Amino acid sequence: MAKIIVTQGDISEATADAVVNAANNHFWMGAGVAGALRRKGGQEIEDEAVRKGPVPVGDAVVTGAGKLKAKYVIHAAVMGQDLATDALKIRAATTSALLRAKELGLRSIAFPALGTGVGGFPYDECAKIMLQAVRDHLAGPTSLEEVVFVLYGDQAYKAFQHATAAQEA
Repeated sequence: MAKIIVTQGDISEATADAVVNAANNHFWMGAGVAGALRRKGGQEIEDEAVRKGPVPVGDAVVTGAGKLKAKYVIHAAVMGQDLATDALKIRAATTSALLRAKELGLRSIAFPALGTGVGGFPYDECAKIMLQAVRDHLAGPTSLEEVVFVLYGDQAYKAFQHATAAQEA
């Protein structure tokens, strides 16, 4: 069974095979996680992503990772042009990102708290939804050995720590 790790930090520094971008369905990389990945990894990440969009909200596409330490960026479309999200969109985007990782045969993936920044979704609910989607995925056949939640800020980190402990109890 793959390990689930909760850590605090900057996802643009993650060393996983793939990092997940909390994206809109047109893949413009403006603020938040997307902006951090574009600034650190290079404009080519956004250019490649935009060429693959738009997609339905909840879907995910893969691009190269530019100058990032990861090999790939998986752009999980957690919101549309209205920049609004909800529990179903977060679960679908998480699941789609995991499926892209499986298709690529990846061993590790790093997630941010999808939909909590620009999307304004509550951290505690996001943590429960994403952790359950990951556990459901890991219950089946997968190449993943490690799923890392790289959380920016104390509030997100504490919410994911709490949700992980609650689900393990």
